Amino acid sequence: MITKGFKLGMMLQLAIGPVCVFIFTLGGNKGLLTAELAVLGVAIIDALYILLAIFGIASFIDKERVKQILKLFGSIIVAIFGLHIVVGTFGWEVLPNVSLFNGIKTENSFVEGIILTASNPLTILFWAGVFSTKIAKEKLTRTEVYFFGFGSVLSTIFFLTVIAVIGSITRKFLSVTIISTLNFTVGLVLIYFAFRMFFKKA
Repeated sequence: MITKGFKLGMMLQLAIGPVCVFIFTLGGNKGLLTAELAVLGVAIIDALYILLAIFGIASFIDKERVKQILKLFGSIIVAIFGLHIVVGTFGWEVLPNVSLFNGIKTENSFVEGIILTASNPLTILFWAGVFSTKIAKEKLTRTEVYFFGFGSVLSTIFFLTVIAVIGSITRKFLSVTIISTLNFTVGLVLIYFAFRMFFKKA
């Protein structure tokens, strides 16, 4: 079941999203270790969403009013990250380095990974659909479902680690001008994802 979860997760990872783009940029700007901290944050939220899907919490989020509020919130968060990257190429800042819990700052890549991933809680609905289909089709036990979910989280870690490595490699042989151009482009892509997230019909 771990292998099956990993395979499905890898198929889903191929649908490049804002988190993937963000990890690539982080690897290019701040190196592999910093990007990996963000990957850890992403994996934790993915695991949480999968558990919530298994426990059936998605039924609450599936309510239309809640769904619209979460879509608006998620879109705003992703757009802010995109704008932060765009203006950052000019030396400006959108996200202040405000201290959070126990001295952690918003510039902490682990926190950024958590925030960006958590900004799209509608992912729970997707995972709920995946697990309900799997349970009905293959008659999985609760233990098998957990193993399947674990495999899916492993695929997130593996895929994003590869993306982080690629990003950190580009940092070593690309010029500052090219990296700045890539950052600017990535910021625009994130803003595009934000608009698409908001206007996409659930």
